[in-house]
Amino acid sequence: MNSVQLQSQFPESVNWGKLILTAVFADKNGFIKSRRFTQDDISQEQAETFNEVASHLAVLSDNWKALQVWVRLSQAIVNPLPEEGEVFPEFRDAVALTVEAVNAGGGRRLFTSQDDSESTIVDRAVVALFNHFTTNNNKE
Repeated sequence: MNSVQLQSQFPESVNWGKLILTAVFADKNGFIKSRRFTQDDISQEQAETFNEVASHLAVLSDNWKALQVWVRLSQAIVNPLPEEGEVFPEFRDAVALTVEAVNAGGGRRLFTSQDDSESTIVDRAVVALFNHFTTNNNKE
């Protein structure tokens, strides 16, 4: 595995207060490890940040409800047109969401950052939350 990821599961469909976060990462020896967290394991500040991520999930549509979400660190262009005198566009760390959703008819679908630019979040607090659960755990 080249990168770390967070997987969020919602045991009660779209009940954002009930969640299981699983951080999947390679330890210092290269072995794949995982750590599980519930809503009881995160601080109030982290819960508020997670709610910001959940608000992105809530806009899938009235027909699709999120079951699982995978979050990966990526890079996003935040200023595609460089300022005068700058040569390159500005990039920033971001989290990219991949959402597994279901509809009332039993259909399943993956929503990715390629489908919707709203699935890439550049907010520094969201990136810090991702790093808290992945970077802090892969030092073992």
